[in-house]
Amino acid sequence: MIEAYAFFAAFPLQILAMSVLFPAWFIGRARLQATSIDTERFAQLYPGVDLSLSIERFATRYRAANTGIAVLGLLLLGWLFSLMRRPDWDVGSVKALVTAYFIVQVLPLCLVGLIGVMYSKALKRSLPEGKRTAILQRRGLFDFVSPFVVFLAVLVYFLFVAFVIFIRQHPFPGFAGLINIGAVTLVYALNAFVVYQQLYGKKHPLETHEGRVHTIGVTVKGGVYTCIATVVFLSLIFTLALLDLRRWEPFALSVFFVTTTLLCFRGLIAPPRKPGADGLGSGGRLTPGTGEMRL
Repeated sequence: MIEAYAFFAAFPLQILAMSVLFPAWFIGRARLQATSIDTERFAQLYPGVDLSLSIERFATRYRAANTGIAVLGLLLLGWLFSLMRRPDWDVGSVKALVTAYFIVQVLPLCLVGLIGVMYSKALKRSLPEGKRTAILQRRGLFDFVSPFVVFLAVLVYFLFVAFVIFIRQHPFPGFAGLINIGAVTLVYALNAFVVYQQLYGKKHPLETHEGRVHTIGVTVKGGVYTCIATVVFLSLIFTLALLDLRRWEPFALSVFFVTTTLLCFRGLIAPPRKPGADGLGSGGRLTPGTGEMRL
């Protein structure tokens, strides 16, 4: 029964972190980015649109959506409390409900991201072609996340591959075999693609250099840390199954969701790394008085 009480402690934290704290910080970030937008250029592109009013309207709707999801989570918690007090509660059903609720929690953020991508593409098409300007500063992976963290992400991947191959020799019921390696590889590949696009993709027309750097930092850190957290979580789930402790899986699942959210928090509030801070960065510098970029 202790594993059920552990879950009852972790699931409220999932509700609090993802449906209360993260939306509040995300709204704060949106307001901060709005202050860095060139208001004159925005007024030319969108005459008659009040930027401050639009941001506040977005904040109200986004907050209301997440508040409703938080209330739904509390109702689900009450139902799970009555369910898991029975000695014959099913682990798979609880995990499915927790995962489904997590998907509901991230839906508002996914919708905002989709609207942002569509808006950015439409804005780029509407702008006339002109002379491009760029800040002479190369961006690289190690400018936003330390080499040790990248090395750790690669190391845990290969350790996970070895762990899966070992479990194949002594599989537990429901073990998917090499499919697990394929799934984790897909997670790494998708995050690598997103990170590459952020590092070397085109800049948003209304985004300042400082805002662009912060966005890249959030994306890079989130991608690398998500890869590490995914491997650690799956390894923990497999270990619990091998030790015949599968009733701890709902608790581990909720902790994984909370941990991932906290890593996103860290990316939102952490300042960007200084290029070359540890000697492995990729930032270049201008030679004073010459305009030449020294790499």
